[in-house]
Amino acid sequence: MIHNPNNIRTAGKPLEEASKVMIMVHGRGGSASDILSLSQYINDKDFAFIAPEAQGNTWYPYSFLRPVQENEPYLSSGLEVLASLRGRLQADFNFKLPQIYWLGFSQGACLMLEFVARNATEYGGVFGLSGGLIGPDETPRQYEGSFGNTPIFLGCSDRDAHIPKERVLESERVFQQLGASVTAKLYPNFPHTINEDELKIVNLLIADS
Repeated sequence: MIHNPNNIRTAGKPLEEASKVMIMVHGRGGSASDILSLSQYINDKDFAFIAPEAQGNTWYPYSFLRPVQENEPYLSSGLEVLASLRGRLQADFNFKLPQIYWLGFSQGACLMLEFVARNATEYGGVFGLSGGLIGPDETPRQYEGSFGNTPIFLGCSDRDAHIPKERVLESERVFQQLGASVTAKLYPNFPHTINEDELKIVNLLIADS
């Protein structure tokens, strides 16, 4: 395995004490501690936060729009890390799937959104900031399972240099077809970063869940 599933950092409540857990996935060139810094903007204090760190701080080498095999075996290794983390939270800390939340930014959002699409079930919430499902435009989206009305938020600039808005809207449609309650928002002329409005929406969805 390229990425080490044990290379993780945590914040918030201890995993043993928390009633909810958020898996946070960093972007290209970022780190677990970078993405965990967002936990201070989450108003709900019942959360434990856990973030894996990619080998070399990159989950896969090329754009998420490239043919999938070009990003292998890194991509599959990254997806395995998320599967391992989810399994550990269930087995070792007794979290039920609706108590598990996901948040990712940029490359981390792409990896996380692809993972939850391939493993559709009822989660607490899924927050993809500046990301979309992985693969070229003609990728068949033959995912199975159902999100059972899981709240999913997709936020992105309408002219992001890395994430075409068409992919955000395609991802919205795919998640709706899988039964999620999707909120997608494109921000005019916004840079490739996370904004206050996105964090406000994340907090609102958590409060409603």
